[in-house]
Amino acid sequence: MSCSNGVGKSSLVHLLCQNQVLGNPSWTVGCSVDVRLHEYREGTPEEKTYYTELWDVGGSVGSASSVKSTRAVFYNAVNGIILVHDLTNKKSSQNLYRWSLEALNRDLQPMGVLVTNGDYDREQFADNQIPLLVIGTKLDQIPEAKRNEVLTRTAFLAEDFNAEEINLDCTNTRCLAAGSSNAVKLSRFFDKVIEKRYPREGNLIPGFSDRKRFGGGNFKSLHYD
Repeated sequence: MSCSNGVGKSSLVHLLCQNQVLGNPSWTVGCSVDVRLHEYREGTPEEKTYYTELWDVGGSVGSASSVKSTRAVFYNAVNGIILVHDLTNKKSSQNLYRWSLEALNRDLQPMGVLVTNGDYDREQFADNQIPLLVIGTKLDQIPEAKRNEVLTRTAFLAEDFNAEEINLDCTNTRCLAAGSSNAVKLSRFFDKVIEKRYPREGNLIPGFSDRKRFGGGNFKSLHYD
């Protein structure tokens, strides 16, 4: 996948997990998995380290029905959803609603994290308990003079999904620098995902010290480029 064609989820996942810029992003075929270490409630007495897996699933090959059927295989283990859209492409943000509807409208119980660029039926999913995060990519490709206009246009997304919003440049590691607004929002999201996966039982929440992988290895990224 080149930056001009896809929304940039492969680059985003690489940045989140490796804290490095993906030098030569390509189209995802099948599924790629990366792992991020997350400090749950960092800086508090409850701090623990978790393995968090993000799956980048290719979903653009074949007929619409066959692709949807293939993607459905990866929907049954979701603890959180990251909705990714391309800030330079208005249609990309509109597509979030359709993809999130597909991802959330399933019968199986969620158990991991899904990253997708997904029409969102606010009524149908008013009771959705799965943590959501909206990330806009390619901020660097928007001329400075037009950024306010674009960010105003996409600001409603966070409200629609009842989620926090992050806009960033995946070619710049500083956009997720420790202590930054983006980093804080990202950390809060993963904290919610962990609490969704591991409801509190007293003070027992499995962490890195227990050598247990988050969600049995089921953080997910869905690639719709």
